[in-house]
Amino acid sequence: MTDDLKRKQLRNFKALATGLFLLMALIFVLTTVWMKRTDSHWLGYVHAFSEAAMVGALADWFAVTALFHYPLGLRIPHTNLIENSKERIGDNLGNFVVDNFLSPENIRPYISKLEVSRFAGEWLLRENNRQMLVDEIGVLFNDILGKLDDKEVVGFLSEKAGEMFDSLKLNELASNGLIYLLDRNEQQRVITELAGRIKNYVLENDDLIREKVSKQSFRLIPKFIDNKVADKITTGLADFFREVELNPAHQVRAEITKAAYAFADELKNPDAWKEEFAKIKDSFLNEDKLQNYAASIWASLKSTITEELTKEDSRVKTYVRNNLSDLAQKLINDEILQGKIDKWVRLNVYKYATRNAGKAGELISSTVGNWQGKDLSRKLELEVGKDLQFIRINGTVVGGLVGLVIYTLANFI
Repeated sequence: MTDDLKRKQLRNFKALATGLFLLMALIFVLTTVWMKRTDSHWLGYVHAFSEAAMVGALADWFAVTALFHYPLGLRIPHTNLIENSKERIGDNLGNFVVDNFLSPENIRPYISKLEVSRFAGEWLLRENNRQMLVDEIGVLFNDILGKLDDKEVVGFLSEKAGEMFDSLKLNELASNGLIYLLDRNEQQRVITELAGRIKNYVLENDDLIREKVSKQSFRLIPKFIDNKVADKITTGLADFFREVELNPAHQVRAEITKAAYAFADELKNPDAWKEEFAKIKDSFLNEDKLQNYAASIWASLKSTITEELTKEDSRVKTYVRNNLSDLAQKLINDEILQGKIDKWVRLNVYKYATRNAGKAGELISSTVGNWQGKDLSRKLELEVGKDLQFIRINGTVVGGLVGLVIYTLANFI
């Protein structure tokens, strides 16, 4: 019911109670005048009824009005009770709620009946609900992304990346990485690939070798001899690298592996490579470049997330929907999971309710206490003022009846 409707009802019932009082006053005046002009015995009874009814109406009007206002604006002691006692009302109301609604004895039976898991499962089982939840999650994350300051995010990412790289020991990282690859024999593929490429290069550039041999040869040596020598060199180099390529146990492979392990051990010495790795950091990980890297990463990440959260058939939304459907089935069919979830919810709700019951009372007390006295009186009068007008009506009727009884008894006596 709206406040306007409550105000209208309150005015109507006030008018009814006041109208009844005015009716009794009119009857009192008329019977007083008629009793002076006639000796009719029955007028005395009507006169007594109306007189007592007026007294009852006025007494109850004063009592009802004194709850919310000063009667006729007069600051009579113990009137306008709601406004003058709002702090005490707030405290009593808060204590009443805590003692009668939030006590362990009262909330335990309700909490023990909680079956959150089944309710959640049945709710998630409906496709419309799952879709609504996915959409709301998308709106929430899009709103968060929209409110993030890009400069602050980029600055944060750049700062944390700088801290991380400053703490990294690049020499140990490079050494451990190289040893990891050597232990897995990954260098063999590299050696095979290089040997094959060098062999092919030598065979495909035999003219270049002949040219080099010719330049280094004496003028008196015939050209065909130089070519013979060049061919031997080409064939010898090609055969050598072919052997390396095809023979997994070739001595060159062992020598390269041994040299690589030695190099990895050498990298562990920070003093020997300190200056070199410092140059690497300065070249690739200086503040400006970290800012650029962070800005690029954040722009790409933000764009991707926004697109995934916006598109209806995105992989993220599809993944979330499928997992929500699976979760709904588990919440309904898996009794062990139901028991665990419901037990956890009941325990925590009970702990939270009992732990914060006092705070709920304080909230009610402070809320009522912070209201303006007139506002509190107005709120309460709207809620119960209509019913209190029946007190005035009953007081008028009962007062008249009591007066009639007293007058009747007096006449008999």
